[in-house]
Amino acid sequence: MLSLGLENAQTTTLLIAGASALAVFATIVSLTLPLLGRDELAYRMKSVALERDKIRAKERARLTAEKNNRNQKVTKAEPKALVKGLVDSLNLKTALADENTLKQLEQAGLRGPNPLFIFLFMRFVMPIVFFIAGAFYMFVLGDPEHGTMTKLLVSLMSAYAGFYAPILFVKNKLKGRQAEIQRAWPDALDLTLICVESGMSIEAAFRRVSEEIGKQSIALAEELVLTTAELSFLPDRRMAYENLAKRTGMETVKNVITALVQAERYGTPLGTALRVLSAENREIRMMAAETKAAALPPKLTVPMILFFLPVLFAVVLTPAIMQASGSGF
Repeated sequence: MLSLGLENAQTTTLLIAGASALAVFATIVSLTLPLLGRDELAYRMKSVALERDKIRAKERARLTAEKNNRNQKVTKAEPKALVKGLVDSLNLKTALADENTLKQLEQAGLRGPNPLFIFLFMRFVMPIVFFIAGAFYMFVLGDPEHGTMTKLLVSLMSAYAGFYAPILFVKNKLKGRQAEIQRAWPDALDLTLICVESGMSIEAAFRRVSEEIGKQSIALAEELVLTTAELSFLPDRRMAYENLAKRTGMETVKNVITALVQAERYGTPLGTALRVLSAENREIRMMAAETKAAALPPKLTVPMILFFLPVLFAVVLTPAIMQASGSGF
């Protein structure tokens, strides 16, 4: 009986020791497990940050390579020594160029020093060329009865027209470029809306839209590519958006830029703003088409009087004239 009691006591002691060891182990595990486990949110955010850094480094390397290629092309396409020397020697930049001139050249798609030098050179040379052409026509090919003062006045007017001919060329190019962008802008907004609502960032959306919209408008694709590059490098994203509005000089683009800036500043939904602006731009494009259609009847009045009515009268009156002549009248 004594031995049996001792065995039971030893068994009870072993059970208590085992339970105590198990409790101690469970306590240690419960205390150390939170320390050993990782924060899933922090881990995911760290992974996203690393991936973003990789993409940024890759994009910077690509843009640096493109910039080097562009610099090489610009170096090869430097203005000729004659043009640059003439512009610098006569100080034509100060006399004929200002901020508005540079702005118009940029909005017309003529960027860099080469277009500016050529523009100033043409503004200096074209009056001389037009004056010589006008004088040759008036004094050599013109009517001898015209007086000398009349011929000289016509020659001076030709020189005046030559002085403003480069400005008219830049303005016409600017208007054509803005019209091209205006036609493709609503479609670009629709594509941007689709990209943004699918989860893409605004930089990726602009890059994707520039690839798709290039078939319809090369000018708009170029502007979106420049905006994407500026969003990657400029310290303030608002500057990149404002530069897009300055380069285009269009109110419809400025409205979209204002919406983008407000969306990033206040955290408002970008998709809703893009949807509303896209509908407004489509209405503007439709109204412009309706305005052109409404202006056709007055424009067609003079051509109809000059070309259609004489033919109509000839068709109607010719049989009557033939009958009258055949009957002996």
